[in-house]
Amino acid sequence: MSELGGFQNSPSDNETGDSTSSSNINQTGERLRSLLERSERMEEEKAVLMEDIKEIFSEAKGEGFDVKTMRQILKILKMDAADRQEAEAILETYMAALGMA
Repeated sequence: MSELGGFQNSPSDNETGDSTSSSNINQTGERLRSLLERSERMEEEKAVLMEDIKEIFSEAKGEGFDVKTMRQILKILKMDAADRQEAEAILETYMAALGMA
C-alpha cells in the first residue's frame, strides 16, 4: 500500500484568498502524488524482478554455469557493435602493453 495515502490536499485558499492559485496548488499536488505513486509501484515491481533475476542466476550456478561470466556477457550484449569493438580493441591494447597478449 502506498505511503502517500496519508497525505491529503488542503482545499483552503492561500493567504490572499485566490481560489485559482489554490486550485493550481491542488492540481500540482495531485500530479506530484500521481508521479510518486507510479514511481513507488515501479520500485515494487523492480524489487520483484530483481528477486526473479537472482533466482535465475542461482539456478544457473546450480547447473554449473559461471554467473560472473554470464553477467559479463549480458553487459556485452547491451552494447552496440561499435562500442563493443572499441572496448575489445582497448582491452587488447592494454593486454599487449602488459605483455599478456
